[in-house]
Amino acid sequence: MKIIDLIKEGKPSISFEVFPPKKDSGFSSIEKAIREIADLKPGFMSVTYGAGGGTDKYTLDIAEEIERDFGVPTIAHVTCVSSTKETVLERIRDLKEGGIQNVMALRGDLTEEIKGNLDNRELVHAVQLVRLLRQSQGDFCIGGACYPEVHPESPNQKTDLKYIKEKVDAGCDFLTTQMFFDNNLLYNFLYKLREIGVTVPVIPGIMPITKGNQVDRAIRLSGSHMPQRFKALVDKFGDDPDAMKQAGIAYATDQIIDLFANGINYVHVYTMNDPSVAKGIKDNLSAIIGKDF
Repeated sequence: MKIIDLIKEGKPSISFEVFPPKKDSGFSSIEKAIREIADLKPGFMSVTYGAGGGTDKYTLDIAEEIERDFGVPTIAHVTCVSSTKETVLERIRDLKEGGIQNVMALRGDLTEEIKGNLDNRELVHAVQLVRLLRQSQGDFCIGGACYPEVHPESPNQKTDLKYIKEKVDAGCDFLTTQMFFDNNLLYNFLYKLREIGVTVPVIPGIMPITKGNQVDRAIRLSGSHMPQRFKALVDKFGDDPDAMKQAGIAYATDQIIDLFANGINYVHVYTMNDPSVAKGIKDNLSAIIGKDF
């Protein structure tokens, strides 16, 4: 089933993101976690693509397994900057043959090696991948990424918004945001998108911070603003693993409930492959998910 059709159902729902192992030796343990998350029956699951293409060999296998064994729609991440155009086209053919209808089109991480060789690469931006997917006759539902607080590489939000609109005009059916911890930032971002004519659905991405040491990494990856009440939570519970996990799940749940209450029905959760976090959030929303309000 296509993600855009799920969104159009208009009922509160959550989806979960999972990622393949970095090495072959870690596949069995991660596969177990992914299957436990799929068993929670989220609206859909996204399967990421590794930095520099490191884990791409598992992305399609895991996406197919989730759909086949659990009946959960999946969206497979595809990146382009680390690959040749022919490799990307081959990957697109594999997705079509595997029956995957949903694709998240991403540029991919700029490693130092890639940065030094950009002039020789055929696909450098996500918008080029979106166009390639649209031309592939695969009838994909295409998702794109966006940053409520400006992409770390963008000089300002005006430039960032321009690039987002280019992706949507090229064929993105919906957008999913990077993590954020203050919902007001998202609401302001959505207003700015509508102002420039971007009207596709935007799925908020929520990252439950369940360990004190995740904070610095979250800031480094997304440049996210940390509200004072979130900082207080980490200061108070960060040194107690059980307390921090419970508090982090509660904070993420509170964000999601606020989003639902303000008319946003689909929310994506970055699970970090932790079934207990995914279950904790879903249990907290058990009387809300799937209902008409």
